[in-house]
Amino acid sequence: MTQRWMALCFLSSSVLLCPNGLVRAGDRDWPSFRGHNARGFSDGKSLPTKWDTETGKNIKWKTPIPGLAHSSPIVWGDRVFLTTAVSEEKDPYLKVGLYGQSPDHPEDFFHDYKIYCLDKATGHILWERTARRAKPQVKRHIKSTHANSTPVTDGKYVVSFFGSEGLYCHDFDGNLIWKKDFGYLDSGAFNAPAIQWGFGSSPRIHRDRVIVQCDVNNQSFLTALDLKTGKEVWRTLRDEYPTWSTPTFVEREGGTQIICNGFKHIGGFDFTTGKEIWRMKGGGDIPVPTPVVHDDLIYITNAHGRQAPVFAIRTSATGDITLGEGERANSFVAWSYDRRGSYMQTPLVYQNLLYVARDNGVLTVFDAKTGDYAYKKRLAGGRTGFSASPVAGDDKIYYTAEEGDIYVLKSGPAFEQLAVNSMGEICMATPAISDGMIFIRGQHHLYAIGK
Repeated sequence: MTQRWMALCFLSSSVLLCPNGLVRAGDRDWPSFRGHNARGFSDGKSLPTKWDTETGKNIKWKTPIPGLAHSSPIVWGDRVFLTTAVSEEKDPYLKVGLYGQSPDHPEDFFHDYKIYCLDKATGHILWERTARRAKPQVKRHIKSTHANSTPVTDGKYVVSFFGSEGLYCHDFDGNLIWKKDFGYLDSGAFNAPAIQWGFGSSPRIHRDRVIVQCDVNNQSFLTALDLKTGKEVWRTLRDEYPTWSTPTFVEREGGTQIICNGFKHIGGFDFTTGKEIWRMKGGGDIPVPTPVVHDDLIYITNAHGRQAPVFAIRTSATGDITLGEGERANSFVAWSYDRRGSYMQTPLVYQNLLYVARDNGVLTVFDAKTGDYAYKKRLAGGRTGFSASPVAGDDKIYYTAEEGDIYVLKSGPAFEQLAVNSMGEICMATPAISDGMIFIRGQHHLYAIGK
């Protein structure tokens, strides 16, 4: 095989070979929640600014998806995957918007916990599989679902998580490879045990392992499973209240770390052994956002109760790095703020700016390295809620409001709104980006948006 032909093979494939021989996703893939390691952006292709679901402008396809789910679509090569929970109840109750109540929703109905595989070019459903049929073991919040966790793929396997209903691994043809039952996972209010909200953390794949963070009321833990067999490699217990955050990886000298958000236990763990490397406390008491890594800093935020911090933590952190009273930085915390954090949304670092938005649409933008303010602006005038996390590409930032409006901003240190596009249905899931297309999940459909 000539060098030219080998180069063409690599360019035409969505799989790239790393220097260490490991296979990783190509830039056209979006393999997990928020894409590559939760970074949330994909550059290299032109992305649409405006579209119209009624006229079909820039709508490449629209596919109905049954059930109720907030999990995000993922993309590998020419395939799109997503999950859902289809209930016997005809119209499952869902209440979006800004409100302070925390009611759960008991559902004494059988649910089909499903995985879908779609053709990326056409939206045609290639296959669907029912991983489990059962009545939910836990109740959900009225703003939540029984399929909140986003699946993950390495290009060969697709791993889907439904909390108490199990973890499932399928191949690209839809064959079940293995399944894992973690038992009863109660991700409810830590200070009101009778209230249940549903599970939200998404699985991750790194090398040959699946990493799962289960912070729950009965016993929190972080675990690594063998990707091919589902066998547990290690499990590390966490003294932690329920969280809904997804773990992130950090490659540093000496090995790979797993970074977990938390209230009592924000921390980094050794990928090979699960041993703790560093820890800190001082977050909001209901952590949802996923940690994000950019250059040599880890960005962690959360917001509930009395605290809403933003931390920029050095990847070299070791030991207990908790800030002292009145401190905003130390040897391993580059900078921080006490009251600038986000409650639901994972932050975005794009073009060296850190975007942090609250669920009421108040957006604060920082210089990612120094923490200096760039600007602060309220999206949608405070009239609607924001739960989905932002994504970016082609110098644009996309913010999804719960009622279905997509706010398109120009990236940069000054606020500039380029467009507002209505999807015509509730949108709680974080979009995916691949090959110049934005994949947006609404309450009833999956859309592919592209020029």
